[in-house]
Amino acid sequence: MKLNELKPAEGAVSARKRVGRGKGSGLGKTSARGEKGQKSRSGYKSKRGFEGGQMPLVRRLPKRGFTNIFAPMTEEIPLGLISAHFSDGDTVCLESLRDKKLVSAKVERIVVLASGELKAKVTVVADRVTKGAREAILAKGGTVQEPPCAAK
Repeated sequence: MKLNELKPAEGAVSARKRVGRGKGSGLGKTSARGEKGQKSRSGYKSKRGFEGGQMPLVRRLPKRGFTNIFAPMTEEIPLGLISAHFSDGDTVCLESLRDKKLVSAKVERIVVLASGELKAKVTVVADRVTKGAREAILAKGGTVQEPPCAAK
């Protein structure tokens, strides 16, 4: 195959609409603009978010709070989830949670919560472990480490 032999897929390209070329074309008279109104006039341009004079949605909504879009995505991991997916001697860290598809690839930090019951002796490597979760892990004979288990 050569560059001069390339063609778009069948039906991918259609002829452009030639408006205002008489009744027989099907796009004569108003040229598919409808009857009256601002949008039927020549030179019409609309600003982004313009709603025809109605109070725009962005101005109708309350403006409170702030969401930092650059904040690292954090996932909360309950002890019950750890018990369900990990056994004695396993290491629970961000990479092992990703391998078992318990957290998405976008998650950068994990926080271990004390909800649920821990049944296995595990090593937990997390950015943050709550006080109750730490006590439960240590009571089962496990260990808690703060730094992430693998270099990013």
